[in-house]
Amino acid sequence: MSGISSGSYRSITTDRQLRQLCRELADCPTIAIDTEFVAEHTYRPVLCLVQVAAGQQLALIDPLAIKDLKPFWEVLANPGHETIVHAGRRDAAFCLEAVGRFPAGLFDVQVAAGLVGIEYPAGYSNLVFRLLGIQSKKQETRTDWRRRPLSQRQIDYALEDVLHLHALRELLGRRLSELGRLDWLREEMESWQEEIIRAGAGEHWRSISGFNSLNAQGQAIVRELYYWRETEARRRNQPVRRVLRDDLLFELARRQTADPKQISALRGMERPDLRRRLDDIAACIRRGLAAPEAPTPEKKKREPTPQLSVLGQFLFAALGNVCREAQLAPGLVGGPNDIRELLAYRAAPDQERPPPKLARGWRAAVVGQLFDKLLSGQTSVYVGDPQSDFPLRFESRKHSTEGPAVPEPSQN
Repeated sequence: MSGISSGSYRSITTDRQLRQLCRELADCPTIAIDTEFVAEHTYRPVLCLVQVAAGQQLALIDPLAIKDLKPFWEVLANPGHETIVHAGRRDAAFCLEAVGRFPAGLFDVQVAAGLVGIEYPAGYSNLVFRLLGIQSKKQETRTDWRRRPLSQRQIDYALEDVLHLHALRELLGRRLSELGRLDWLREEMESWQEEIIRAGAGEHWRSISGFNSLNAQGQAIVRELYYWRETEARRRNQPVRRVLRDDLLFELARRQTADPKQISALRGMERPDLRRRLDDIAACIRRGLAAPEAPTPEKKKREPTPQLSVLGQFLFAALGNVCREAQLAPGLVGGPNDIRELLAYRAAPDQERPPPKLARGWRAAVVGQLFDKLLSGQTSVYVGDPQSDFPLRFESRKHSTEGPAVPEPSQN
């Protein structure tokens, strides 16, 4: 992308221009993309702009002028090239929704940055400045991308989002290769593609805050209200939170009453549109109360214990130490919830559930297996240099039948 500047770009506003661009992109080994969309007012985000950097050119595709972008998404999904993005889940989802496939060869520079020890999630401007020494001028983060014509400042902002993606990919790809972590990036790309598919299948009701604290009937109510909300939001073409907020959905599931009077007495339910749908909401709750069993494969609710809380805090400190020493961003590896899931899984393995994140793939190799050894007593931990960036040290323990365990230095 050397020699390309935001002052030189193609505006794609007709089907003919789009077809020509697609013919040119078909031969490009790498294609960098970004999108601008508005998600505040509709059930699905409204795609307003697609920025493309490939070969020696920049292009802005206007989806509001071109109604069918399938030719572009088909080119992006066809194999034989690499697609470079930053925080590209939504970009990938647009492609999946359009042609039923993801962009080929996804390389997300935000994920790559986390895998080489840069902060995660790192904003685009921060990565550009940190890795390329270029100061970004971001001024249009609150713009309404549906409005036309676009100002020159909006155009410059949009183009900058793809202008440096190739350079970032080159630097981060080289570092990943040096660390032997290109396979880790591919694993991450596959993982969040699976998450996008699950989200599209409407399985996010299990992610409602507080869900795991509910009994079987409460969880069934969450499921029923969630599906009703999705249907209603799609019918109205409104964001789901405009139909029924997550906190109200959870509270209705917690109270477990189908009495319309008690439902309407809940603070937040006084909106006229909700009052008009009290009978529908009550019907959802009744279906949940009548459910014969919990809608999740988990057989029993695992209540947090003081012991697990202490272990979680200890392991979270250990995770940060291990990540810094291994040149990994802790935020990408996992957080307190991931550690709690690992502890619960180890305490009561469930063959019907997939292993938690820290027990799979590269995360298991970096921290999951170490945590297992710490929990089993095979490895001990002590403070090495308190002034170090990673003051905790880990030692394997050689067990003897004649006396106490003797620490033996590990390979970590």
